[in-house]
Amino acid sequence: MVGFWVVLLVAGGVGAATLSGPTVNTLSIPGTESQAAQDLLAERFPESSTGGASARIVFESPAGTTLADPAIQRSVGELVSALGKDPEVAAVSDPYASGGVSPTGTIGYMQVSYTADSMDLPDSSKELLESAVHDASDSGLAVDVAGNVLMESSAESMGEVIGVAIAAVVLTVTFGSLVAAGLPLISALIGIGIAICTITIATGFIELGSSTTVLAMMLGLAVAIDYSLFIVSRYRAELRDGHDPEIAAGRAAGTAGSAVVFAGLTVLIALAGLFVVNIPFLTSMGLAAAFAVAVAVVISLTLLPATLGFAGSRVLSRSDRRLLASGGQLTHRKTKEGAGSRWAKFVIRRRVPVLLASVLGLGLLAIPTFGINLSLASPPVPDTTAARATDRLSEGFGAGFSGPLMVVVDVADAADPASALSGAQEKLGALPDVAAVTPPALNQAGDTAVITVVPSSGPETEATKALVADIREVAGSLTDETGATMSVTGQTALTIDVSDRLADALVPYLALVVGLAFVLLMLVFRSILVPLKATLGFLLSIGATFGVLVAIFQWGWVAGILGIEGQTGSVVAMLPIFMIGIVFGLAMDYQVFLVTRMREAFVHGDGPDEAVVKGFDQGARVVTAAALIMIAVFAGFIFGGDAFIMQIGLGLSFAVLFDAFVIRMTVVPAVMSLLGSKAWWFPAWLDRLVPNVDVEGEQLTALLADSRESSEPTSDKLSV
Repeated sequence: MVGFWVVLLVAGGVGAATLSGPTVNTLSIPGTESQAAQDLLAERFPESSTGGASARIVFESPAGTTLADPAIQRSVGELVSALGKDPEVAAVSDPYASGGVSPTGTIGYMQVSYTADSMDLPDSSKELLESAVHDASDSGLAVDVAGNVLMESSAESMGEVIGVAIAAVVLTVTFGSLVAAGLPLISALIGIGIAICTITIATGFIELGSSTTVLAMMLGLAVAIDYSLFIVSRYRAELRDGHDPEIAAGRAAGTAGSAVVFAGLTVLIALAGLFVVNIPFLTSMGLAAAFAVAVAVVISLTLLPATLGFAGSRVLSRSDRRLLASGGQLTHRKTKEGAGSRWAKFVIRRRVPVLLASVLGLGLLAIPTFGINLSLASPPVPDTTAARATDRLSEGFGAGFSGPLMVVVDVADAADPASALSGAQEKLGALPDVAAVTPPALNQAGDTAVITVVPSSGPETEATKALVADIREVAGSLTDETGATMSVTGQTALTIDVSDRLADALVPYLALVVGLAFVLLMLVFRSILVPLKATLGFLLSIGATFGVLVAIFQWGWVAGILGIEGQTGSVVAMLPIFMIGIVFGLAMDYQVFLVTRMREAFVHGDGPDEAVVKGFDQGARVVTAAALIMIAVFAGFIFGGDAFIMQIGLGLSFAVLFDAFVIRMTVVPAVMSLLGSKAWWFPAWLDRLVPNVDVEGEQLTALLADSRESSEPTSDKLSV
């Protein structure tokens, strides 16, 4: 089994190196007006775009001069000429001929289009651009470059390395054994390696977003370590019960393994369910992350048990191994009361104030969620050439210049095309918050025109969103009057449509996930109140997490500490959807490993409070370690990633913190104590209808116990 996975990893690495393709950053949102207009442009204006990389070079004249000065004009002309010599350049605009000079005459820009995209553009083109910009700067111009031409592939940060290192420390402290700490890490790294290689191979055949691999790595690595942790923990318990290593490995896979399967399925369903949003790039990201989770589950149930059998008792702590070596038994080893028991008893004694404090605290943190502003666009990193270029453009041409709207006018069915175009330009110019409207640019066939509308406000403002709505409203009157159709697209309109689509899908998706959580937990715990409590707890933790994200990335709290000054103002639009799915799976993970232990103790005759304490004592240590590992892995992606990766890394860190330590380890024991035996109430008629999933493998344990008894001959069994 070990050899199989190693061979699969090597084959995946070879395939990733030879079959991979480029990732994309395109937006595709079927069924929206902006996408329909984009498709129409591609059909009737194929000459309007090469589909390659682009650069917008922004320059400002020295103080006391203008761009009209002869010496400055020569410098700008030399810059245009130098860039035009690049064989990869499709077109370079002359700022003086194309209207690229600001009204003040001090700021200008030129647009450079390349035949190849940014990932395939040769280094020689980038070096030529940098050299030409440097020469222009030496002449006295302040020059900066925006666009994707200088965009490099995302450098691999040390985030995942730091996360794995912290996980190793947590595992070593938890288990007291380097072998026990190393096995989950090795199996997780092999699993995530196979998953990432497979996803990389897929880029050669299908379009995948640039953040897909990073997200899959983040989530796959975290759950792989956690799932392996649960298996190893159960294996150690089986060894302490006196089982041989091979038997203990099988029992661990058959008992804790079923809980791992359930936890993995919840995450898989939540991520795969993203297809209901009907945004292709979001669906592909969800499916890629789901695949990484699936590999983590399979690895935990196959590779890890195989290695555990070889490891034997070396997964135990040094003190346990010494006791075994001296001929002692671990089964009834007496230890002092653990921190888990003490905490559970404390919560039970003060269950009402603890419950109120936890719920009120999370509720207060969730308040900013009601003012969340979703957006796909993220401002450039401050104090970079792209940020300076954007600022200069806003200063010279207005805030809306960086987010122009492209209005596509289809006059194929118009009785008088010229009159229709004139009417469209007039209607657009009369709208509020419009800074400029360009004359219609007709295609070669003369049946389609593009009118550029420059808003007075920036692309992320409510005024620009209102302008897009106004354009779509007047489009209807243009059709009634002339027969021509008018639609708006461009990056700004696409961003608005994606944000609206995601915002509209948020509530239905939340309802889907919450409903799924209730049904699955009802199957696991055979209870009505326990799933209800778990679902409400999930809503509290996800609400508090959204509130923290709004406070940081929208309001700018602690932005200086995170190094994101100037990058605040909104939350990445796809983040809430992803967070709901992922946090749902993780919440159910911790719920299962804690509450099933409580249920087991209660069924075996312990009182309600005693069952809570016993179950908490058995599961809290492992859940604590798992949560700390999750937080470490997710937090490692906060620094060095793009806006989406940074926000999801921080969001998942807070979500795990809230759900594991506040909901599952504080609210859960308090509520279970308040409910008492009523927590396990289940209608008889429903008990007959609902299948028993046996997530903790109790049936397997009983079967193995019966098998052992039957295999031991006794005088009673031999007598008839």
